[in-house]
Amino acid sequence: MPKMKTHSSLKGRFKITGTGKVMRYKQGKNHLLSGKSSKQKRVLSTNPTMAPGDVRRLQQQLTLIKG
Repeated sequence: MPKMKTHSSLKGRFKITGTGKVMRYKQGKNHLLSGKSSKQKRVLSTNPTMAPGDVRRLQQQLTLIKG
């Protein structure tokens, strides 16, 4: 059986919590932050949980990601 590899782009985009929920990061908080208001940056800092349907779709690639 070939070795199962973690999808490399998913490692930086998702995080699995201790209870098994999948958190995702929002786009737009990486650079060019000087033109954004404090409220915009604060809202972008929150990490929402993914919907169960989306988690099911990504389940095979997320199995090897540790929290």
